[in-house]
Amino acid sequence: MQQGKKYPTLFQALIPLVFLIAFLFLNVKFFEDTLSGANQMALLLAASIAGIIAAWIGISWKEIQDSIVRSIGSAMPSILILFLIGALAGTWMISGVVPILIYYGLEILNPKIFLFAAITISAIVSLATGSSWSTIATIGIALMGIGRTLGIHDGLVAGAIISGAYFGDKMSPLSDTTNLAPAMAGTDIFTHIRYMVITTTPSMLIAMLIFLIIGFTFHFPTNHADIADVMNALNNTFHLSPILLIVPVFLIYIIVRKVPPVPSLLAATLIGVVFALIFQPQVVREVAGVTGNFAKISWIASMKAMFGPVEISTSNHVVNDLVATRGMAGMLNTIWLIISAMIFGGVMESAGFLMRITQSILKFVHNTTTLIASTAATCVFFNITASDQYISIVVPGRMFAKTYRDRGYKPELLSRTLEDAGTVTSVLIPWNTGGATQSTVLGVPTLTYLPYCFFNLISPFMSVFIASLNYKIRRYSPEEMKKIQEIK
Repeated sequence: MQQGKKYPTLFQALIPLVFLIAFLFLNVKFFEDTLSGANQMALLLAASIAGIIAAWIGISWKEIQDSIVRSIGSAMPSILILFLIGALAGTWMISGVVPILIYYGLEILNPKIFLFAAITISAIVSLATGSSWSTIATIGIALMGIGRTLGIHDGLVAGAIISGAYFGDKMSPLSDTTNLAPAMAGTDIFTHIRYMVITTTPSMLIAMLIFLIIGFTFHFPTNHADIADVMNALNNTFHLSPILLIVPVFLIYIIVRKVPPVPSLLAATLIGVVFALIFQPQVVREVAGVTGNFAKISWIASMKAMFGPVEISTSNHVVNDLVATRGMAGMLNTIWLIISAMIFGGVMESAGFLMRITQSILKFVHNTTTLIASTAATCVFFNITASDQYISIVVPGRMFAKTYRDRGYKPELLSRTLEDAGTVTSVLIPWNTGGATQSTVLGVPTLTYLPYCFFNLISPFMSVFIASLNYKIRRYSPEEMKKIQEIK
């Protein structure tokens, strides 16, 4: 630490975290909707407490502020994507893209295999696109609509979608986290992906088996007459044509072609507008809610679909709920939560609190199993405190790289652990960018779907379990270790 600054004690570093947990507990107890402001204030109050302690040990306000700005800046790509997901949901709904996916899904999927199909479809799409967020915001929304119509619990459906989407995100060479983890550890992406198969495949197979068993074991109160009513309402309200599937296929194609997420989602949103104007003129008129020439109506309806709430009247109240969207405005509470979380993470980072806590964890490392468990716990800790999956990969990656190398472990062991625990658990934390986003997009509270995200829950434990078996733990040979020592 610089002159005039004190190194934080473990007690000092833990105080803001303890207060945050207490505040969040009170919110859950006293508020029905904690995401509309209560959790945001909890994060800001905990950040204030962290700021007071930081000032006490000699950290200047400028340093704290700079750290907050850096922290918020790191979340800006997520915020931009979140805005565009809101706009995309609106234009894909009025264009008939989401309705036709729901319609075909109801035609094809049986309740007994629906959860298994949901995790499989989400995994395939996410593997192809490299993006769990895009998968959940497109295919995920349609699958949620189908699941609700079939009478399946929202948490189960969301859990299957998220499990599949994060499997694909984790294993796809197009994924940013799949590229980030090996970069932090010091290995190449294809070595990293091949090595992840050892832990990721059994985790996914177990999750798929659980969803298959649930489908064939539990009775879902499906009313086939209700399903027929939903399909009729969709068919009577929208012009449903296979041509509409060009829109999601186009999005998948440009993402596979490595077009960045922001321009990809923007392009897909605008194409949704074009298809709405061509195929759903009656819906466009209803959304606009004004009279006049079609150019005026088109402009108003398109803007409404992108920025605000849209309700479309059908002959079925269930369908009315399915086709209602909130646009960009519906994402504002989530963005407020993300900004508040990044403020808290920035203050904690400025004073070295996060580093101090993780250094204490290293004292418990004695063998391969405890090293993997400590790394996994640190990733989860950063997902909880720093509220961002990228930080949960970058900081532990930087912290543990030397420890793994000095103990003779190859870097792919570290990169695999970062993904097993960092990438997949971000969506389980309500105030993390992942959890806040997916709960908003799917319309299911994080704590409602958390128990059913079997792949995400199993992955960190599978990583530790494989390490405890000492199965295919890659180590440097004595000759390689000698070369490393010579380089140092």
